[in-house]
Amino acid sequence: MDLEFFDDDHLLGEEDTQLVKDLVAFAGKELELPDDTEMSITIVDDDEIQRINREYRNTDRVTDVISFAIEEGDETLIGFEDVPRNIGDLFIDPAKVALQADDFGHSFQRELGYTVVHGILHLNGYDHIQAEDEAVMIPLQEKILSAYGLKR
Repeated sequence: MDLEFFDDDHLLGEEDTQLVKDLVAFAGKELELPDDTEMSITIVDDDEIQRINREYRNTDRVTDVISFAIEEGDETLIGFEDVPRNIGDLFIDPAKVALQADDFGHSFQRELGYTVVHGILHLNGYDHIQAEDEAVMIPLQEKILSAYGLKR
């Protein structure tokens, strides 16, 4: 995976930043994505994620992750077969991740990993709105997290 990572306000420490980068690479391999698949992650605070949520999703609240998929499906444009696929962008709020870790009674690293993998799956077309979609996405998410070593 070719990851562009932005944390201009240094909201994550070095170890957590490395966890995110390592987990993105691991999830990419688990999903059998080409090595040159592109995506970005931007780490933001409560105010910024609420602004993004309000502006793009018409939901005026803080959330842990927002995903913006660039492509729908995995079709290749004719004539652009050699161009790396860009799956999209994630915005993650570590303060909200920390609150959720406390609520669920597990470590910040486990919740951060959950948030990253959850977002990557959304960027790859997985969803959990319908029960049949959730039955595919959530077990896959847990499989990736467990294989990486971030168990509940």
